[in-house]
Amino acid sequence: MSELRWNPLLGEWVATATHRQDRTFLPPADYCPLCPTRPGGFPTEVAERTYDIAVFENRFPSLKSDPPEPAIEGTELYPVRPGRGVCEVVLYTPNHTSTLASEPVEQIYKLTQVWTDRFRELGALPFVDYVFVFENKGEAIGVTLHHPHGQIYAYPFVPPRVARELAQSRAHRGATGRCLVCDIVAEEKRDGRRVVAENESFVAYVPFFARYPYEVHVASTRHLQALTDMRDEELRGRGERLVAAGHQVPGAAQRHPRGPHLDERAAGELVGDGVEREQGDAETDGERLADGAVGAEGEGRRVEAGGGEVLLGGGAGARAGLAEQPGAPDEVRGQW
Repeated sequence: MSELRWNPLLGEWVATATHRQDRTFLPPADYCPLCPTRPGGFPTEVAERTYDIAVFENRFPSLKSDPPEPAIEGTELYPVRPGRGVCEVVLYTPNHTSTLASEPVEQIYKLTQVWTDRFRELGALPFVDYVFVFENKGEAIGVTLHHPHGQIYAYPFVPPRVARELAQSRAHRGATGRCLVCDIVAEEKRDGRRVVAENESFVAYVPFFARYPYEVHVASTRHLQALTDMRDEELRGRGERLVAAGHQVPGAAQRHPRGPHLDERAAGELVGDGVEREQGDAETDGERLADGAVGAEGEGRRVEAGGGEVLLGGGAGARAGLAEQPGAPDEVRGQW
């Protein structure tokens, strides 16, 4: 079952996907479905001996491009509609023990190209209103596969937290004539205590209003609305500032010349016994309390930036490279 149920208390849609209870749960490394398929070995979701970056539709998605009809009939108070959207998985590397943060800047640059490509294609779908790039990390947050990967959700609505930020941005522009995120970035740079890292294209900072014990925002120094607005040197600059989740303009506002400012979020908290829970998923767009939060000024610190082929599969938009658009190869059949 994959359907959207209306929450009248909060005025927002809730995705219900019972089939996700059957997804693969923490398999041994030799049976990781996201690793390349070794000759004579376990057949994985990428039937190649190696890859650089791979993208395919999730096998257990919360949203589907061709969802079934809802399992129950809605009412006037409780409307129900099909869970239509797209959920994709992005594999950062064939190395099972790597992490996004340990990959070289050049690999992150290629990853930003993939994100941009998927944002452009998914955002053009007539039933998609918002494209959200994110990563979960750690068993504490519910990760079921340890192989380094992220996800992309193409929503049929603008997530409520993003909608609130857009409303605040419009109100600020109406009152001041200025961009809200531009003003926030200017204030953080003026203060300086919470700036973590900075280059010509981006600044990373712990916001004055941080809701989590560990929270970093990454904003473009130039007023950009989406990944597709970036120049090549900005894509490379973004590679130097590793991010976990991107907030950008919804599809409905994409052509607005005075739309919102592109920024990214990475958040986490300690959940006990030194275990860190890193949040970069759709949960960060919901409502949570920052229990046990520490002062933002105490966590800001300056750090130094570190210094092929792309497989895309699944769905009608599958492609074997960034510039080509053939049908999805049968080998890249997997959906996680």
